[in-house]
Amino acid sequence: MLANAAKKNGKPKGVSLTADAAALKASIEYHLKFKLARDVESATARDWWTATAMAIRDRILERMLETGNAHRHLNVRRVNYLSMEYLMGRLFLNNLINLGLYETTVVALRELGYDFEEVRAAEEDMGLGNGGLGRLAACFLDSLATMDLPAVGYGIHYEFGLFKQEFVNGHQVEHPDNWIIFGAPWEIIRPDWMQEVKLFGRCEQVFDAGGGARWHWVETKTLLGFPYDIPIVGYGTRTVNILRLWASKATEEFDLKVFNEGGYVEAVKEKALGETVSKVLYPNDKTENGKELRLVQQYFFVACSLRDIIRRHFAALGNSWDNFADKQVVQLNDTHPAIAIAELMRVLLDDEGFAFDRAWALTTKIFAYTNHTLLPEALEKWSAALLHRVLPRHLLIIYDINQRLMETVEARWPGDAGKKRVTSLIEENGGKMVRMANLAVVGSFSVNGVAELHTQLLRSQLFPEFDALYPGRFNNKTNGITPRRWLRACNPRLSALITGKIGDGWVRDLDQLRQLEKFADDPHFQDEFMAVKRANKITLAAIIRRDCGLEVSADAMFDAQIKRLHEYKRQHLNLLHILALYHRILKNPEQEMVPRVFIFAAKAAPGYDLAKAIIKSINAVGAQINADPRVNGKLKVAFLPNYRVSLAARIIPAADVSEQISLAGKEASGTGNMKLALNGAVTIGTLDGANIEILEEVGADNIFIFGQTVTDVAARKQRGYNPWDCYHADEELRHALDWLGSDFFVKGEAVNLPAQVRASLLEGGDPFMVLADFRAYCDCKERVAAAYRDRRGWANIAILNTARVGKFSSDRSIREYADEIWKLKPVKV
Repeated sequence: MLANAAKKNGKPKGVSLTADAAALKASIEYHLKFKLARDVESATARDWWTATAMAIRDRILERMLETGNAHRHLNVRRVNYLSMEYLMGRLFLNNLINLGLYETTVVALRELGYDFEEVRAAEEDMGLGNGGLGRLAACFLDSLATMDLPAVGYGIHYEFGLFKQEFVNGHQVEHPDNWIIFGAPWEIIRPDWMQEVKLFGRCEQVFDAGGGARWHWVETKTLLGFPYDIPIVGYGTRTVNILRLWASKATEEFDLKVFNEGGYVEAVKEKALGETVSKVLYPNDKTENGKELRLVQQYFFVACSLRDIIRRHFAALGNSWDNFADKQVVQLNDTHPAIAIAELMRVLLDDEGFAFDRAWALTTKIFAYTNHTLLPEALEKWSAALLHRVLPRHLLIIYDINQRLMETVEARWPGDAGKKRVTSLIEENGGKMVRMANLAVVGSFSVNGVAELHTQLLRSQLFPEFDALYPGRFNNKTNGITPRRWLRACNPRLSALITGKIGDGWVRDLDQLRQLEKFADDPHFQDEFMAVKRANKITLAAIIRRDCGLEVSADAMFDAQIKRLHEYKRQHLNLLHILALYHRILKNPEQEMVPRVFIFAAKAAPGYDLAKAIIKSINAVGAQINADPRVNGKLKVAFLPNYRVSLAARIIPAADVSEQISLAGKEASGTGNMKLALNGAVTIGTLDGANIEILEEVGADNIFIFGQTVTDVAARKQRGYNPWDCYHADEELRHALDWLGSDFFVKGEAVNLPAQVRASLLEGGDPFMVLADFRAYCDCKERVAAAYRDRRGWANIAILNTARVGKFSSDRSIREYADEIWKLKPVKV
């Protein structure tokens, strides 16, 4: 009977999917009993969260099916977004807000005897991303659905996220992040759409009856890709797109004969090897095995995704290769998925029998490439030997693409070996390396940077020859953030205050925040705004007490640097300033000083030893300062462990100051700067990435800029930068470095990691010019402190930051991608 009812009505008999609290309560109780086998008395908070998520998912799936049917019926053009990571965080609250079911769910749970906040705290952050790249992808998916744009996100279904971070004696210790151990109720597994992926083997030439030669890829190993779909809910619309993630499985999971003969481990060896590919986000690639796994991961996910795109395309009546480029566009989110270009060529050449020129003409109409970095080490290169072993057919295709590229370069710059050397897909400097960024540029019809400065530097410094070779290919699309997550959900107090003043239209149109400008000088609104900030600081202070064992005052200035730990982001510049402040206090305990809490949150890559040394140094210095009674509450240092989206959502609403202090020319854009400014934090930063555009939007009086410009950095390098000159010229800097390099903060420890940080800045040449910007940074921090003392003036600045950052909505970013690159039109469901 139940099956018949499901066929007739699309849902189990007696289960209502309406949006009222009574129907939602019934759904929650249904899932608790019949899906989790729990009763009300025995259910835990996690059980209630899972049952509630399942009830919400039912309502999402109804819309998801409507969306899919509408897209199939109209045979829409669709963007396929390929990204190695999606930093989704927790979906529960965002899904409720986007569905318009937040208040209903609060009421339903209260009537069931449960507190909403207690229930939602049971959700784990999804371990699918690491830093800004993955968080940008998540914001873009939210905007695509909200703007009714047909889209599918593709990635990897990692069993373990990056890692869970713990501090042991100040050292970062990594633990597995088994985020799906208790299940993931948002997911739908799609075994019918499993894909097969070939790896390794060799290539042989085969001749047909007419004497024509073709390459065959033979003696390969095969992996299976199982798709998991995560619905992406649009705000205030019925559109629900999907994020499709691939989990790897072996084709031969179990050898019964070997098992029966006693070879228990050997019997499941292939299964274990097959599942390794989607086991961990960003495996350590310091070893050859690690490099191979990274390459296999990248190929596995793009090969599965392209096969799925092709399957969906040909499932529509009347579709063919002739209209493939009319219906599909593939956006490469950074360089990781660039091997997709060679893979589509392989499919067209080997599986479909295209001639090379026809295959290349089609391929270069499909792909668009977003570059996210100017750092050479982040522009991936694979050794030709590794590609020959793992993807031998693709290496041959890349050689063929490169041969034609070199012919094009020769025609453009006859006899110019230098131009060929920098544009070639193959680097031949002590062994052949394949430049994946060059492949991405050559194989895409569009190449975009993610901030105005970043795009200028792409064209002038990183890819000037390609910019000349392909006029019009390079363009800028400044990054953005979703206001649904980064204001409406994470800062309900400020969201309610804003909505009370200007209505809730800003949630879909962030430019409406400009209406707040007229209240920036209003003392009553200033008091309300700063009361919200203080309440958020009290909330964060409780988290700091819980996670760090440190008492901090909400009346102190909360100065936050929260981002991936990397030398170019210059957390150690912040540390040197903290040391300088500490020394000033010890020299003159009676000196007046704005009380400050320096808040850090960051993970270092497991193989990045210097980044981990910086973490240890911050923790060691912080422990000394926090325990020193002479400081008398003027200075506290809190390094919150295990940085993740849900923690960022607590820090960002509470921050007074936003540290965006990368060396000019190194940060592509940054999105943390946007999130913090949106929530009323005031930026101290360099003229780098999107800081420049934030300056243009909020005005020079409402941001604190210091340090060298890109031009200054280039000139200084050309003259010959010597960090020892800065060391000798600045007594306070010299003292801070020597103090850091002594054993004062790590007495009795076998290894002096702070001394290694000092050495990197002096003997190591200070590659990111920390010492060159130290004095300007310290002086700028004094201006920040002076501004903070003026409570009315500070409130004005903070309000104007919130009011003037509407440009940095991911809705604006996606609109530009859709109009100018993807040529995508909204489809109302």
